[in-house]
Amino acid sequence: MKLFFSFLFSLFYFISFSQELAILKYKGGGDWYSNPTALPNLVKYCNDNIDTNINESIQTVEVSSTDVFQFPLLHMTGHGNVFFSEDDAENLRNYLISGGFLHIDDNYGMEPYVTKELKKVFPNSELIEIPKDHDIFNTAYDFPNGLPKIHEHDGKAPQAFGIFHESRLVLLFTFESDLGDGWEDQEVHNDPEDVREKALKMGANIIKYAFEN
Repeated sequence: MKLFFSFLFSLFYFISFSQELAILKYKGGGDWYSNPTALPNLVKYCNDNIDTNINESIQTVEVSSTDVFQFPLLHMTGHGNVFFSEDDAENLRNYLISGGFLHIDDNYGMEPYVTKELKKVFPNSELIEIPKDHDIFNTAYDFPNGLPKIHEHDGKAPQAFGIFHESRLVLLFTFESDLGDGWEDQEVHNDPEDVREKALKMGANIIKYAFEN
C-alpha cells in the first residue's frame, strides 16, 4: 500500500509539472517498436502548433516498470501478439486509475490480442466505441465525423474505442485508422500531405486530451 501511494505521488508530480510521453514495451513477440519516426514527428507537430512543450526525446518503458508513472501519456502500437502478465496488468491498471492515459494504435493485426489482454487489466470493463461528440475529437482540432481514416487495411470504417474509469477516459484504442503510419516520415508510406495532416491533428487532440484530463 505504501508503494502504491508513492506511485500516486509520482504520477501527480509528473502530470502537474511535466509534458512527456513514452512508448510502451510489451511481451508476446509483437513489434512494439514499429513506426520509429511517428512519435518524434507528432511531438514536434504539437510543440509547433498547439503550444505544448513536450520533451522530444522519446523514451521506452516496460509495462511492469514503475517508470510508467513518470509519464502522463503512454503510446502502444504493433502488428501482432501482445501478452500481459498478472504483474503487468496490475501495474498498468494502477497507472491508469491513478491518472495516466494509454493510447493503443492498431498498426494492423494487434486487435484480437490486445482486446484479450485488456481483460486482465480491467476484468469488469469492456472497450466501448467513443461517440463522435466526445471531447477527444475537438480538443485542439475538430473531427465532427470522429476518427480519420489513414490507411485502408481491411477497408473498414475507422473506430475509436475506450475504457472509462469513474467517467474519465483512461484508454483509447484506435482501430482501422493507423494514425501512427500517418505520423511517420512522409517517405515511409508516401501518404498525401492532407492525410498526414489529419493524422497529426488527431494525434494532437489525443495528446492535449491526455495532458488536460
